[in-house]
Amino acid sequence: MQTKKINDNELLSMLLEESKKNGASDADIILSKNNGLSLTCRNGFDETVEQYESYDIGLRVFLGKKNVILSTNDTSEKKLKEFVYKAIEMAKIVPEDQFSSIASKDLLKDRPPLKNVDLETFDKNYPKLNDLREKAYTLESKALNLSKKIQSDGSEASWNVSDTTLITSNGFYGRNKKTTNSLSIVLVGEQSNKKERDYDFSSKVFFEDLDSPTKIANSAAEKVLKKLGSEKPKTGHFPIIFEPRVAKTILGHIASSMNGNAITRGTSFLKDSLNEQVFSDKLNVIDNPHLKRGHGSRLFDAEGVGTRKMDLIHNGVLTNWLLDISCSTQLNTITNGNAFRGLSSSPSPGISNLMIEPGDSKPEDLISSIKEGFLVTELIGSSVSIMTGDYSRGAGGFWIKNGKISHPISEATIAGNLKEIFKKIVPANDVDISNSITSPTLMIEDMVVAGN
Repeated sequence: MQTKKINDNELLSMLLEESKKNGASDADIILSKNNGLSLTCRNGFDETVEQYESYDIGLRVFLGKKNVILSTNDTSEKKLKEFVYKAIEMAKIVPEDQFSSIASKDLLKDRPPLKNVDLETFDKNYPKLNDLREKAYTLESKALNLSKKIQSDGSEASWNVSDTTLITSNGFYGRNKKTTNSLSIVLVGEQSNKKERDYDFSSKVFFEDLDSPTKIANSAAEKVLKKLGSEKPKTGHFPIIFEPRVAKTILGHIASSMNGNAITRGTSFLKDSLNEQVFSDKLNVIDNPHLKRGHGSRLFDAEGVGTRKMDLIHNGVLTNWLLDISCSTQLNTITNGNAFRGLSSSPSPGISNLMIEPGDSKPEDLISSIKEGFLVTELIGSSVSIMTGDYSRGAGGFWIKNGKISHPISEATIAGNLKEIFKKIVPANDVDISNSITSPTLMIEDMVVAGN
């Protein structure tokens, strides 16, 4: 007997009706559809070609203060009804959660998504396999033609479209459709029997916006060739400069330390620092979900709350947490629309397009101001605690001497405490807003460098 198939809207409506019929006080549903195509090549030949497609449903049901989240990819009506029944039965036996809830009708009314706004997150011109192959092959060829000292460790071109719908029993319905196009290469350089590896990439919402293969090839080759002949640094206290590719990890630590989950659990050293000057007065951080063609752009969050551009740090003052409904309830405030959610996990605060705003100085001016220091271009491993602020990471890059790049560095360790690092940040003016977390070049005025 053939199982009955229903369309997306019928499926969502049926799941809500079944949830209520089985006793749910509230419910919300995420329908996630993904498909994509990727190709990797090495030395002029296809290495892998992957095409994928998925259709998944995430259901959250509430019985008063009890709630359960389940996911499935079975779309037959019979199986979906059994799926709802199972969720309700499980919700009956789980402990109560005093803080979780779906967005109330009043909250949805007070913070609706903006209307008639096109964030340009969807590129309807899907690249074909030959388009990806041409990009990947061209990128690899151009890179290998730059020097006989480098070899390819693979070039990749990929495309993905995600289509996500959220519906709640309080009347919210929203859909977010977005595309991601990427092009990357990894290169290996060799000199005196010592090998170095580096990479570069471009990732855009629109295929036409990808950086050219020539630009990516030149950048990746330059990075790996400059690393040849590296040595360990001296040990001591020195100013550190993080190039943008690694500077965004510092911004990631900032975001983690102001995440509502960490604040409510007391696991962030910034838990008592709201509206206080805890960062350098040169530091300004914003989260902008309405950036056109931004990877993290969206009009509503995972709980149906309308998103807004938000200052998180203003002239070094911590002005906002990243919050969802549960965290805001615990902190006796109102969510600021930063909820994210997986198919089978509870909402949790996150970021959309997070950026350290550019400063006044050029990166080369920061370098020229340093008598002796360390330009960090890669980070290895991680020992970072947002509870204590302790920070220690392996690093590589270039030594700075008398305001100029001197020689490549490897096998270094940099260390400090985020409490002090945050107070000593000086941002440059070279920000690139093409990623969902973006930082300009950053100078930290003093950190420990360990090597020889």
